[in-house]
Amino acid sequence: MKKSLTKTFAVGASALAISSIAANSMVPFVSAQTNVQLNTTFENNEESIEGGVLRYALVSESPFAGVLNSMFYDGAPDGSIIEFFDEGLYGYDENFTIDDSGFAKIDFDVENKQVTITIPEGQKWDDGEDLTIDDVIFPYYVVGHPDYQGIRYGEDFENVVGMKDYHEGKSEEISGLERVDDHTLKITYENFPNSMLQAGGGISSYIQPKHVFEGIEVKDMLDSEPVRQKPVGFGPFKVTSIIPGEAVTLEANEYYWKGRPKLDGVQIEVVNSSTSVAEMQAGNYDIAELPADQYETYKDAENFQVLGTIGNSYTYIGFKLGTFENDEVVPDDSVVVADKAIRQAMAYAVDNDAIGERFYHGLRWRATSPVTPNFTAYFNDEIEGYNYDPEKAKQILADAGYADADGDGFIEDKNGEPFTLGFASMAGGETAQPLAEYYMQAWAEIGINVQLVDGQLMEFNSFYDAIKADDPKIQIFQGAWGTGGDPNPTGLFGRNASFNFPRWATEENDKLLEAINSDESFDEEFRKKAFNDWQAYFMEELPLMPTLYRYSVVAVNNRVKGYDIQIGTDTPWYDVTLTSENPY
Repeated sequence: MKKSLTKTFAVGASALAISSIAANSMVPFVSAQTNVQLNTTFENNEESIEGGVLRYALVSESPFAGVLNSMFYDGAPDGSIIEFFDEGLYGYDENFTIDDSGFAKIDFDVENKQVTITIPEGQKWDDGEDLTIDDVIFPYYVVGHPDYQGIRYGEDFENVVGMKDYHEGKSEEISGLERVDDHTLKITYENFPNSMLQAGGGISSYIQPKHVFEGIEVKDMLDSEPVRQKPVGFGPFKVTSIIPGEAVTLEANEYYWKGRPKLDGVQIEVVNSSTSVAEMQAGNYDIAELPADQYETYKDAENFQVLGTIGNSYTYIGFKLGTFENDEVVPDDSVVVADKAIRQAMAYAVDNDAIGERFYHGLRWRATSPVTPNFTAYFNDEIEGYNYDPEKAKQILADAGYADADGDGFIEDKNGEPFTLGFASMAGGETAQPLAEYYMQAWAEIGINVQLVDGQLMEFNSFYDAIKADDPKIQIFQGAWGTGGDPNPTGLFGRNASFNFPRWATEENDKLLEAINSDESFDEEFRKKAFNDWQAYFMEELPLMPTLYRYSVVAVNNRVKGYDIQIGTDTPWYDVTLTSENPY
């Protein structure tokens, strides 16, 4: 089963009320910590109607930012919209290995550290303009440009021969890109690790309509019309109208490379998580990702079925250990959280097993590594992680020389000065506030004073703006992210990775990542050991504390047919149909 690479996770699921819709129980995922079992697909044996418009609830606590371009967006809501009208270059299988199921054919030449990308002839963008290999080359010159305003530039792009000189303004060309003809590109890389074979593991999947950006300077692209108001793609649907932050209307793309989709269109509307369950129960939408903390209220719904898959994602508590300047992490050893004793103690102070069970009904469970369990070959299951042990937390602090000298219940820093850690956490859902309060109370019980930044939870977009800007008010932060189709951690924790939000960099980390990215990584035993060594080091240093792995829980109305969320499954949207005019 195949899937075309995108940077976001599709949301969908459905409940069953009638005998013609039967759950497929052949592909369940089961949490090791609970008896929760969710299916990834179901069969709808009703006859499909002609066309119809699918109603998609984009569950979000905030308006979507409206950065509708894969080179620039950085929020999941925008990414969820993009997947309807745009796609990545290549497909991948159930193991996230690149295959030929996507738009482009990828040929690997490991010995010469080269990849050849071939796109089909006669294809068009949704505005009717021809799609050529220049549209594959174009993103390299945008993301690598010195004036690029996004967050995609990192080790993966810098691995292209000549990219660093281009990025630093020393060259106007990227020497490692060879345009063979209108439909073929050959790319030469500095290094060719095993990750190159994985979706998201080193070969850019971006393809962008060069013609719509003609005349727009790279520094101005982020706020340009093709990004904000009139995006052009080559996916199954075409954007026809946008209500900023609230809704997007799409119609079938007549030029889609797989053929015109069976649906006439899609209506996307932002729905708050607090009302998302009621909206689905009322039959107002066809597909929605529902909050795990409300699982008990919808698990037995009759007009939709709940589906789920273990996501390549996790929640975390991050520690701000420096800043990001000139495309490089700059550590700051003077901050309180630079002492790993503080970080380790804070990890032992919280009961993530109880959080997963009580707050999320077993749909989330304690994380023990920044590599997710889906990557069975590289997940280090020998790491115990940080179980709940507040007495051990207190001992770690005492052994490191911390004490409560003034008797106020909180320890002082190494200079004997009182301190308060600013905690950034996002608003949204029923559990956000009580969960943040639980963390602060747990840390207070071991003597660490933690308070919410500005005394309140932060709005989604404001949160990430502050994290990316290294707001000095923030010393710790609670977030979540997806690891993509490749377990290689370089894009999240490399010295030059803009996504390295903790701003963590050490020589040992550089060395361990270098092993993961080396040519030797094609030896499976070497690669597994390299991953195990890095995970062990990471969890000891703990620049970021993985807290919970999670199910992606989605709901699909009973009138939807042909929807499947199993990893590696092709969910092309063009083949999804409806069995009635309106949702049940």
